[in-house]
Amino acid sequence: MMVRKASIEDVIRIAEIHVTGWRFAYRQIISDEFLFKDMLVPKRIDAFTRAMEERKDDIYVFEENHIVKAFMIIGPCRDTDKPSSFELWGLYVDPFMVRQGIGSRLMQYCEQRALESGYNEVVLWVLEDNAIGRRFYEKMGYAYDGTRKYLDKFGVYEIRYQKLLR
Repeated sequence: MMVRKASIEDVIRIAEIHVTGWRFAYRQIISDEFLFKDMLVPKRIDAFTRAMEERKDDIYVFEENHIVKAFMIIGPCRDTDKPSSFELWGLYVDPFMVRQGIGSRLMQYCEQRALESGYNEVVLWVLEDNAIGRRFYEKMGYAYDGTRKYLDKFGVYEIRYQKLLR
């Protein structure tokens, strides 16, 4: 098993995980109309292909037995009030592969990359109503930092978690 930088060959699998992950995690939070009519694998393939070609996202995959089971997107924090923080932009484990320690391994890798890049804090955004995600991040040592924002597109709030490293 390994965490590695994603390649263009991984895009279809990443798109599958992204769509099924959203449907699994956000089913009671975001409308079914969006999840099942707008959140489609071909659209996500196009978006991830563009992102990889433009190299604007650092996308990593968790691979085991030649199967990509999860992915994450990481990089410098996008929030203007956190210019010296690293950010976990997204982490998705295939719903068929959850509860195997994969998410924890990716979080550890993210924190390691942050430290190697000279950061001592990691932040992430999670939907306020995503109890499973929040419990996971809290178990990994992250805490709500009091910052929340409204996502007009979905009519929900997301909140920011942070963790100081070292």
